[in-house]
Amino acid sequence: MTDLPTKIQEPRLWSGDGWTARVIKNEDDDGWAVAMTKDGEPEPALVGPWTMGRDKKNPKPLDGNAFSTLVKTASEFVRRQEQQLHASLHQSITVSVGSARVTVLLDIVPDEDNPYAVLSAQDDGGDTLAQARVAPSFKLNRSSAVAWVEAQFKVGVAES
Repeated sequence: MTDLPTKIQEPRLWSGDGWTARVIKNEDDDGWAVAMTKDGEPEPALVGPWTMGRDKKNPKPLDGNAFSTLVKTASEFVRRQEQQLHASLHQSITVSVGSARVTVLLDIVPDEDNPYAVLSAQDDGGDTLAQARVAPSFKLNRSSAVAWVEAQFKVGVAES
């Protein structure tokens, strides 16, 4: 027997499709907000304003269409956050040094105790030319990449 997630469809609480929508009192004013929490996560991924009901005192009840829209919005928000994090942790730049084109990559490992980054270089065929461990604060840009390649992949030169 499998444990299928229970769908909840109440005026202020909907659950399904891997998400839970909870209408909450907005702490900043007299209005209402909706918190979208992905199943298994301790904190909401997205909190946004929620519409007042006809009595202008209580929140509008959740319904299927609203929940579907909230799931789509929250999913897109999480996806954009993940893409942004990936882009900040994995950078690359291609430079020309002499007659060679070299792609320099910086991969940051955000370890809580000992964060570091790996700087690597690849030729046009994707073969690794060099690899070095650097500080996670290393700034990869065109000039640092060219300096590292021109210094025959000596790390100290690229960091200055």
